[in-house]
Parts: sequence; structure tokens; C-alpha cells
Amino acid sequence: MKRILFVLISASILTLGCKENKKEVAPDQKALSEANETASVPAMAENVPSKVTISPIEHATAVLEWNNITVYIDPVGGIDMFKGHKSPDLILITDIHGDHFDLETLKALGTDKAKIIVPQAVADKIPDVFTPQIDVLNNGDSKERYGITIEAIPMYNLRKEALKFHEKGRGNGYLLSIDGQRIYFSGDTEDIPEMRSLKYIDKAFICMNLPYTMTPESAADAVLEFKPKQVYPYHYRGKPDVSDVSKFKQLVNAADPNIEVIQLDWYPKADY
Repeated sequence: MKRILFVLISASILTLGCKENKKEVAPDQKALSEANETASVPAMAENVPSKVTISPIEHATAVLEWNNITVYIDPVGGIDMFKGHKSPDLILITDIHGDHFDLETLKALGTDKAKIIVPQAVADKIPDVFTPQIDVLNNGDSKERYGITIEAIPMYNLRKEALKFHEKGRGNGYLLSIDGQRIYFSGDTEDIPEMRSLKYIDKAFICMNLPYTMTPESAADAVLEFKPKQVYPYHYRGKPDVSDVSKFKQLVNAADPNIEVIQLDWYPKADY
């Protein structure tokens, strides 16, 4: 009888021990099970914006490439200027002046399949054969083409002695929204309120040449107000002088070192 009672007590103790052991290892087993379940589900890809490549051509002219879409900004200078670049899907023209609009270049590029975005003053100078391709944007208008939203930003002069160069409402700067990135081309302008009030700009292409646009000091002051992540000085050849882009960079970075100033070669045939 004592032997039987001993066996029963031993079995109970063994069973209780097993239950206690299960309580101790259960969390690890659960974690291992969850890890296995997680490993069997593919990780979600991060929402990384597609790469945008911007190539300087000369002065105010640039080529932008994104997701197999090619954008020409102010194409002038003849077809040879665009060797090595794909034909444009989209063309943006800011103003009527010859360093922004050149009808002969437009014809030579073979742009019959491209959409062309222009202010009305430029549209008035383009032959009717281009009409089906043209989108006219006035200041404040926007249009989506090829997955890119284009906003027409005012560009004009403020100084009394320069008002004759760019009157308000005639030309457009452009703000491009591409895959979550906001890229601004100022066109010919001074440090106008519409520029200063821009928000969340990733890349800003800012002009600075006298007597037509603004000084490096004015350009820097505007940039420090709207704070783009990156700023590219462009359109800085004037008459008679070339703007001091090094001074512009110094002014910007002295006040805000978080703004990256990037200098591209906008004048490949010159020593500046």
C-alpha cells in the first residue's frame, strides 16, 4: 500500500513539474512561432522615390529624365546641344526671350510627339501646326502630363529699372511634382513673394544675373526664406558681368548649412 501511495505521489510531482516547465518555455515557443510566421511573409518594400536626373545644357536650358520620361526646359541653341539625350516627351518654356524660346530649335528637335507647356505670350509666337501639342498655362495654373504635375509660378522683375525686362504675368517659372519630389525652376525673376512663399522644395534652380534678374545677395535671401533641400545656381551669365555664385553659396551656407548648394557646369564653353 505504501509503495502504491509513493508511486502516485511521485507521478503527481512529475506532472506538476512538467506543467511548470511548460509555463517557463511557452513565451520562447510563441516568439519562435511568430518569427517563423513573419519570415514566411515578404517584407514590404520601402516607398523610395524614383531617381530624377537633371543635366545642364547651357545657361537656362536643362534636360530632366525620370522613369523613361524626358523633359526639356527652355530648349535653345540648336539640335547639336542635345546630343546624347533622348527626344523630349515634355517641353517647358518659360518666356519669349531668345535664351528661353527658340522656334528653330523647337522645329529641329523633332518634337511632333511631345507635349509643350508654355505661357500665352510664347504660344502666340508658335505656328498653328504645334497647336495640338500645346498646353497654355497662366500663372497659378497646373497640368499633369506623364505622371508629372506642372505648376506655373509667376516670374517677374521688382526693381524699377528692370520692369521692362519681365512684366508680371507674361512668363512662367515651373514647379514640378515628380514621384513625391518637388523641383522648382525659377525662370527669369527677382526674389518675388511667390518664390519666397514656396514650401517643401527638394531642388530649386535659381537665376541670378544682372541687369535681367537679381543679384546673388537677393537670390540667397529668397532661398533662405523658402529653404529648399538643395539649390542649384543657374542662369548667372549677365551683361557685362557674370554673377558670383561662390558668394551666393557662402551667403546661403553661412546662414543655413543644411541647404546644399550644388554647382553644375552651365557654361561648358566658357571658363566660368
